[in-house]
Amino acid sequence: MYQALYRKWRPQTFDEVIGQQHITETLKNQVKTGRLSHAYLFIGTRGTGKTTCARILARAVNCEHPVDGNPCGTCPACRGILEGSVMDVVELDAASNNGVDNVRALREEAVFSPSAVRKRVYIVDEVHMLSASAFNALLKILEEPPEHLMFILATTELNKVPATILSRCQRHSFKRIDVPEIAEYLEYIASKENFTLTHEAAELIARLAEGGVRDALSLLDQCSSTEKIDVDAVYAAMGLAGKRRIAELQEKILAHDTASALQLFSEMWMDGKDPGTILSELAQLLRDVLMLQVAPRGSRNLLSSGFETDALRSFGDRMTREELLCALEKLQETQGAMRTVSNPRMNAELCLVSLCDNSLGDSTAELRARLSRLEKALENGVPAAAPAEKPAQPAEKPAPADPPAREAPREEPRPVPADPVPAPPQEKAAPAPAVEPSEVSAGTDDVWTAVRKRLAPRLSMEMRTIINNPDMVLGTMRGDELRIDAAPGYAYMRFNRPELLQVIAETAGAIRGRPTRTQLAENKPRQGSGRSLDELRDFREVHFVD
Repeated sequence: MYQALYRKWRPQTFDEVIGQQHITETLKNQVKTGRLSHAYLFIGTRGTGKTTCARILARAVNCEHPVDGNPCGTCPACRGILEGSVMDVVELDAASNNGVDNVRALREEAVFSPSAVRKRVYIVDEVHMLSASAFNALLKILEEPPEHLMFILATTELNKVPATILSRCQRHSFKRIDVPEIAEYLEYIASKENFTLTHEAAELIARLAEGGVRDALSLLDQCSSTEKIDVDAVYAAMGLAGKRRIAELQEKILAHDTASALQLFSEMWMDGKDPGTILSELAQLLRDVLMLQVAPRGSRNLLSSGFETDALRSFGDRMTREELLCALEKLQETQGAMRTVSNPRMNAELCLVSLCDNSLGDSTAELRARLSRLEKALENGVPAAAPAEKPAQPAEKPAPADPPAREAPREEPRPVPADPVPAPPQEKAAPAPAVEPSEVSAGTDDVWTAVRKRLAPRLSMEMRTIINNPDMVLGTMRGDELRIDAAPGYAYMRFNRPELLQVIAETAGAIRGRPTRTQLAENKPRQGSGRSLDELRDFREVHFVD
């Protein structure tokens, strides 16, 4: 009869347990010296060896001829415990025996001396599932246990075990096994089982196991039907072809191809993929991309999914860290909301639309993502703004009677204070005395106009409406400070965010070519403080005189 690999290759001694030497050496020394605790608590994720070590310890403390702290495996006690014929060693699943009556029955029989071995051992798996009353009943016997009694408790959720239980147990934390160590172990088992397993496939299975040896052996068992177990065979056996479709979905998101992304999502949904699973796998992909960015040297061991490394690096080259964090935050938020909605597919589609067009939101993470994209474009030599977005020319305009003279200043980005050729028409182009030095000239209002134009594609529809309404928000320059007057109430509340003001300041600085700071004031915007002069100069019938 065929036996699953994880059962066939379950360690029988402490020396055969991989990746937990910090625990197995301690337990071996305790068995050798006889300094054993009456209660142990094994903590760790699934498949890391908690139950295996509990069974080995139960045999070791009852072994008639222990070998360096390990059970010999040949004495009647070892064979009987291994076969399950010794009634003094009991395994309980707290998930199905979690009531106070179960623990009371255990406590009543625990006081009797063992009949076939030295110690009566109770292995309680998933102990965190016990009810509060059951924990209280267990506490009674843990406080003053008989000499012949030993408890070995195992849990994956330490936070659910009461402190009164923890304080009476010797705790051992089982860690996740490293990818190289699992891969080496898989290759060893494959050689014994006459499997043809490539090193790349072993590493892929090890990553998919997420630190659990049992999961790794189950995955290897699943792939063993093929003659040669390579990466493609692992993808095919585990249904990971979907991983490549997730990578294709991310390609369409980066291309801002919303229609194609939604079409691909619909195809996966029709194939039976759960919307939450699609978003979860997309989040796994982006998480691995982030790991490659923040820890390029150790990222190989940090990768958790079956995505191809070359694809992950390609995505990382085209996304900033802020964009990755923003996308991950959006995916996690949507997955959390999908637990309570009646139409998860629609939630997933809305999330994909938002990911394809990151200008639709105005959260802090989304603003940071847009700013990081702008900074990356500037670093790569891409102009900060299109020519149409350059600041308009200063307020100085020549007299309307001389058309050629009116066009000449437009060729200069700024007026030259001391003109070596003092032509009379240009002398008349001095700023109108009606504008006080403390007020803003026409050119500075053009900075606010350019800021609005540059930010508009990156803002939500709501924010675009507000920023383009001079009755709600108006920006004016005073030296190197951009003062933003926002109407009291809603407009001020929407602009009173440090991240948004920082984005505005950096945008204005990029336009002006020098650092610019912002100051927000809750005032009714004064549209007549310079804006009206600019608008009047656009009419040929209006002339300004000194």
